[in-house]
Amino acid sequence: MSHRTIHLFRKGLRLHDNPTLQGALACSSALYPVYILDRAFVEGVMRVGPLLWRFILQSLEDLDSRLRALGSRLYVLRGSTLAVLRDLVTRWGITQISYDTEVEPYYASMEREIQALAQERGLKTYTSVSHTLYDVKRIVKANGGSPPLTYKKFLHALTVLGEPEKPVRDVSAEDFLRCVTPAEADHEKTYAVPSLADLGLEVELEVLWPGGETHALQRLDKHFQSQGWVASFSKTRTVPNSLLPSTTGLSPYLSLGCLSVRTFYHQLSSVYAQSKNHSLPPVSLQGQVLWREFFYTVASSTPNFTKMEGNPICLQIEWYHDPEALEKWRTAQTGFPWIDAIMTQLRQEGWIHHLARHAVACFLTRGDLWISWEEGMKVFEELLLDADYSINAGNWMWLSASAFFHKYTRIFCPVRFGRRTDPQGQYLRKYLPILKNFPSQYIYEPWKAPEDVQLSAGCIIGKDYPRPMVCHTEASQRNLGLMRQVRAEQEKTAELTRDVADDPMEAGLKRELQEEEELLDGAEQHSTSKRFNGVTDHKSRPCNWTPETLQLSGEVM
Repeated sequence: MSHRTIHLFRKGLRLHDNPTLQGALACSSALYPVYILDRAFVEGVMRVGPLLWRFILQSLEDLDSRLRALGSRLYVLRGSTLAVLRDLVTRWGITQISYDTEVEPYYASMEREIQALAQERGLKTYTSVSHTLYDVKRIVKANGGSPPLTYKKFLHALTVLGEPEKPVRDVSAEDFLRCVTPAEADHEKTYAVPSLADLGLEVELEVLWPGGETHALQRLDKHFQSQGWVASFSKTRTVPNSLLPSTTGLSPYLSLGCLSVRTFYHQLSSVYAQSKNHSLPPVSLQGQVLWREFFYTVASSTPNFTKMEGNPICLQIEWYHDPEALEKWRTAQTGFPWIDAIMTQLRQEGWIHHLARHAVACFLTRGDLWISWEEGMKVFEELLLDADYSINAGNWMWLSASAFFHKYTRIFCPVRFGRRTDPQGQYLRKYLPILKNFPSQYIYEPWKAPEDVQLSAGCIIGKDYPRPMVCHTEASQRNLGLMRQVRAEQEKTAELTRDVADDPMEAGLKRELQEEEELLDGAEQHSTSKRFNGVTDHKSRPCNWTPETLQLSGEVM
């Protein structure tokens, strides 16, 4: 109990199941909980939009409040992480720095700098893994020293390791009686959580996802009150355009570490143990947690995981460079109401359903626009509250069929998909109010509405709302041919992330998808075509919309 410790929060903004903080408290006589708001670092390695900054600041305020309830408090400082630590080590007489080990390369680089500082100053460091179910290095070792590049190989490695460790106990007031947090007279002025205004940001949008451990645990408890829903949850049966989330909505809290993934996993195990018939991975809630772990594991050992070039598992594709088309997609001006409503919800709320993510990602990449998945990943990184280095990049490679996903002939239709689950278009009316007065039969294809209907709806297509920027049938057929050619030329790369035989887990998935696929009435089309953009082409060449089909990704809840 001799150390004077700085516990450095980065992710892991919680007091439940925090083994690093608990271990540091046990070996220290004084501990300073510190968060360094290194804005230059954060915005240099990722795109953080105003909604995510608000979520982060709310999470810090909640963490500070929970620490104060235990007799401690949070020290928030702004500046370069290493420069701030150097100053604090001297000023506070620090002998140890504790922090969670993370998998992202930019955090790994920061950790090397902290280790170098510790060696230079004669400090101890205390670290552990708490953001994933397992130490991903153990999974790589169990797979023979290389990352398991398929879900089947990943699950096999887990059989070697056994169940994840149970969560540690919550940090308590007794911990801070034994190990005090020194107070400073000017704490409120010097170390308070800054406001959005302090960061030069302003967000007037409604708070639908309040940040912090308190809200995370409340949301978790609410869902576990319905154990039947938890046990029977199937990702393929959730609704992408429901006006309220049909999934748990826990992903922002897991991403920032306000909620422990081990706590979530083992609570699920308890529910499953009491249920005779529960859903199974990969479509169950526990299966979604394992997908998260899979992407973390692959990302930890794959060079340039968030890029196409230099990424050994990613197909090298000559995507179109079309800034104008990208901007239309990003700003919800594609002319397809289903796509534009999703992108509007994303910008306003910072969250969209996983199948909605599938739809807009497929549209941007292999489905319609043939624009690089890296561009879409950057937009999601900026706008999503649950933006995550490993999962975001993994999903975009998956959905663009650049890696992991091999049934590339399955292409979402930007009309049929949304209309099938919300035929009245309530989701569109909420997020695209310009279309709210269209009759249901036209709201997914307003360009087909007669002129008098458009006038009555108060929205003239081509003037008040754009025409479709592509003909989906033609674009998807052409892109299908391009993708087939790419995969034939790069077969060895494609095979890296394909299981040799069907994963037994996928048999359950196939049963789950059967009902969905029976609703779809199209067949794969093989002809090639061209992209187009213009009113004349659209009027002279009617489109026969191809049906969408479902695919699975690793986006979690």
